[in-house]
Amino acid sequence: MSSLRSIELGLVDEVFRGGEKGYVLDFSNRTFSEFFVRELDIDIDAPQYAVDGTSKAKRLRCFLAQVDDGTAARTLRVLWEQREALRGRGTPDPMPRAAAQIAGLIAKLEGSAPPMPANVVPSPMLDAIDFARLRDRLLAIRDLEAHRRGYDFERFLTDLFDAFRLKAREPFRLDGEQIDGSFELADEPYLLEAKWLNRKIGVAELHTFHGKIEQKASWARGVFISFGGFTDEGLRAFGRGKRVIGVEGKDLYDALDRGIGIDRLLALKVRRAAETGEVFVPISDLSP
Repeated sequence: MSSLRSIELGLVDEVFRGGEKGYVLDFSNRTFSEFFVRELDIDIDAPQYAVDGTSKAKRLRCFLAQVDDGTAARTLRVLWEQREALRGRGTPDPMPRAAAQIAGLIAKLEGSAPPMPANVVPSPMLDAIDFARLRDRLLAIRDLEAHRRGYDFERFLTDLFDAFRLKAREPFRLDGEQIDGSFELADEPYLLEAKWLNRKIGVAELHTFHGKIEQKASWARGVFISFGGFTDEGLRAFGRGKRVIGVEGKDLYDALDRGIGIDRLLALKVRRAAETGEVFVPISDLSP
């Protein structure tokens, strides 16, 4: 397996994305397969690269996650050459930091620092969180149609929690209108439920999640992330002193916009809940 992290694979998705979701550059299915055979002598259509889906983007992501670091580095290098050939000389790059970011990934995979492209200022990607990119990804999810919004929100949360090393026990899973998973914060386990709906969450859904928590060990706690927020009536009816804390989409956006990590955001909410019993307090009140 390569050493690429989920957030780095997310960057690869963005840099090499074609005109529509699931596409890679300008490749058709046929030319995508031919490119991998010609440039890398690899069958990208092999079943092991389609376990997460058959779109070109999903096959590429799965392939990069499974292969060794050297193969992943060679793949990124030839894809970058193809991208630059398509873009043409003198055409402004819509992602001006992409050259330095991809060079940084190749350097990590090769264990060395290859020369940067000419006129490119190195842009750290591996250990410095790109808050602006994560913020803009979250904002873009808002206007998507419901089915696509769910999958994009799932991928966003996976990359976000991975970026801040919150030790997700397994990838977040999309099931109907919700995303489930678990993670660790300050060495304490938390169950996660997230809903990407544009409407606000009411008391019934909060009680349902709290019921799941109560069926676990007595020390289990949960985080409910609602893309659209929570109703005031629902929070009042749900009450205080619960084993759940609430996070809304605006919390995530505001935190990323201000350079506050998801780990810090959650820690602030956990402390307020411990002090006051409040399930939900916006980040604007916790860190003015």
